[in-house]
Amino acid sequence: MTRAAFRKLALSLPETEERQHMNHPDFRVAGKIFATLGYPDKTRGVVKLSPEDQHYFSKDYPDVFIPVKGTWGRRGATSVQLKAATKDVLAKAIHAAWRNTAPKRLLKST
Repeated sequence: MTRAAFRKLALSLPETEERQHMNHPDFRVAGKIFATLGYPDKTRGVVKLSPEDQHYFSKDYPDVFIPVKGTWGRRGATSVQLKAATKDVLAKAIHAAWRNTAPKRLLKST
């Protein structure tokens, strides 16, 4: 998976916009971040999953998804190893992160 493909997947979701946060791109819906690219380095991204989703993605794809250390990780922040990710698996994770962050009005329409 490339950075460009990660960006394209994130921006394909309704009302998603790309902004910058701490010198790296992030993706937001209704002003709230659901994914970040290039953190902690250019080979990774982060998706904001529910703790339950994080458990299953990390268990099913341990080479791709790793919980972030500390409180953020316990709340679902999950590091994505881009090189190891396939498009289908990453699309599911990004969509789950978007769904967990999007306002209810958007969820009804998708």
